[in-house]
Amino acid sequence: MYLRRFVEERLHHALDMKIEGIDMSDIEVKDLPEVKLSGPIITVDGPSGAGKGTLCQMLAAKLNWALLDSGALYRVTALAAKQHAVAMDNEAGLEAIAAHLDVQFQVSSEQAGVQVILEGENVTSNLRTEETGAIASQVAAVNSVRAALLERQRAFQQESGLIADGRDMGTVVFPSAELKVYLTASAEERGQRRYKQLLESGNNANLAKIIEDIRARDDRDMNRTVAPLKPADDAIVIDSTSMSIEAVFDQVQQAAKKAGLLN
Repeated sequence: MYLRRFVEERLHHALDMKIEGIDMSDIEVKDLPEVKLSGPIITVDGPSGAGKGTLCQMLAAKLNWALLDSGALYRVTALAAKQHAVAMDNEAGLEAIAAHLDVQFQVSSEQAGVQVILEGENVTSNLRTEETGAIASQVAAVNSVRAALLERQRAFQQESGLIADGRDMGTVVFPSAELKVYLTASAEERGQRRYKQLLESGNNANLAKIIEDIRARDDRDMNRTVAPLKPADDAIVIDSTSMSIEAVFDQVQQAAKKAGLLN
């Protein structure tokens, strides 16, 4: 009920702003400064399939820090918008949803993978549907939503510490992070990993098509105007093409020790 009231208030506020000649779409992600809180942060950026998700889960479990899966936030926003009946052309409503997402990413030894909790409900399986993915693509195209989610991501900071998984965590969202990791692998290796994953889950897959799609996505991500995918200047770059996830984890642990984040 609170979220619905807030959405309605933002709608009225947006109308007032429009009357005053202010266009919310002019808000750029780069216009929002980072507010550094006291807790330490480790960022892990890199292309899809490099092993970021698994590495971040291992780090969060080892350090007992909070976890941010930034890649899931657009899907979570899309799901929340659907649950609160906010239309995709309602920019003010979507912005309000994004700014006030009640979401946690939980790592548990009792359950495989990260569990996504939205407004107290486990929605992990709901995020993987084609419908949610399609809505998420529309949500991601709204600039004011992107700006709101930037601030929402920064609000994940905690005194105990945060592991931030994404594509621009170390360059845009948390540029002052104590440790920045850029994890990559060849398109062929990432394609092989995805191919194996699909086969093991009982799905048909075309390896050549998967690799082609990965290369196309890499090109888009690395050449986009806003927050292109690239290592932060002070990031440690790890190529996991010929490495096990355990070897990657050990290398990051050593870097964390050197940074004073791990005994």
